[in-house]
Formats: sequence, C-alpha cells, structure tokens
Amino acid sequence: MPITTCIFDAYGTLFDVAAAARMAAQEPGREDFAEHWPQIAEHWRLKQLQYSWLRAVMDQHCDFWEVTRDGLDWALEAAGLDGDENLRTRLLHLYRELAAYPEVPDMLATLKARGLQTAILSNGSPDMLDAAVQSAGIGTTLDDVLSVESVGVFKPARVVYDMVGARFGCAPDEVLFVSSNGWDAGAAAGYGFTTAWVNRKGEPVDRLPATPHHVLPDLTTIPELVQ
Repeated sequence: MPITTCIFDAYGTLFDVAAAARMAAQEPGREDFAEHWPQIAEHWRLKQLQYSWLRAVMDQHCDFWEVTRDGLDWALEAAGLDGDENLRTRLLHLYRELAAYPEVPDMLATLKARGLQTAILSNGSPDMLDAAVQSAGIGTTLDDVLSVESVGVFKPARVVYDMVGARFGCAPDEVLFVSSNGWDAGAAAGYGFTTAWVNRKGEPVDRLPATPHHVLPDLTTIPELVQ
C-alpha cells in the first residue's frame, strides 16, 4: 500500500528538547547553569523518558507535564542546582515554547502539498503540545495532534499506535511513522508502520524485536520516502 499518512513524534523529533536549557544558559546571570546545561539537558530528557516507561509498566499514569517536571527536578539536583527555584521556573516556561528544528516547516508543507495526511502522536499532554505547535507556527500543516492522554498510557504501548488508524481510517502499512527515539521507531515498526528513525546523534540501533526501516540524520529527506 502507498503511504497516505505521515505521523510524527513531537519532542526531540519536531521540537528541539535541548532548546530550553540552551536558551536559559545564554541569559545574563546564569553563569553557574551555563557550565552544566548540556549535562542537565541530557539528564532531563533521559529521566523524562524513564519515568514515562516506569509509570506505564507500573500502571501509574500521569500526564507528561508531571514527568517533565520530575525529570527536571532530578537533573537539577544531580547538578547541585535544586535550590534555584527561579531557574526551575524559567526552564519549565521555556520548555512549553520549544523551537522546531529548522527543516520542520518546509518538510511538513511539502508533505501537505502532496496530499498526505500529517499528525503528531506524542506522549505530551494536549496543553503542552498545543503550546509547542503554536510557538513553532506549524499548526496549518498538521491535520491533528494526538496525545496519549486519550488512552491513559505512554508509548510504546500498542494502544497508542492504535490511535492513528482510529483517527485516519488507514491501515498500518499506509503509515510512515517518524521519531527521534530509536525505541519508538522500533516499536512502531513492530506494530506494522513503516518507520524512520531521526538519529541526530549517530547512536547505535536499539536491540529490540523490530528495527526502524530508515535511519536519517534529520527530517529533510522525509518527503523522499513517500514519493
């Protein structure tokens, strides 16, 4: 079947998750944070994901904003900056307004011009995703923004991927699923989607039952996969 529907993970795929820490580090008076921001950004993202997985297997769901806050708190404490409430507040504010990667607007516009359906499928809560989409100015190139809050469990639960067919009436083999998380792209491939892993850091492929069909350095060539 030809690809009719392109589905994108949000954080780390369309939106630069390191941007909040990087921007805060450039602000006056944050010299202590500027020294630690790359490690804090990495720890923040890692704990955010780990907490989502653990909550899924523990059947203790919460919205993604809570695990985002919890991940940041862990990262700040690990860096010895957990007492800086102003910094914490600023980082959380910046996270709600993450920038899209530079290639995102043109890539999505190209897909829409070809008549493809496009959407986000994310762990993010609806208000988080709405804020990010508006901040990036990409709302007109998306047909929908799907949040796991509709099913009450985080990726990679299969019920999350079920949301795509339920919304768009498409079979799994009509879907190109794109994620910057190797485990997400692998799980979606096992589900039956054609998948592209945006491997911006050049990491090894995760050892999982299924692996991504395509491995790309960024999103620029996504339209070439659906020609």
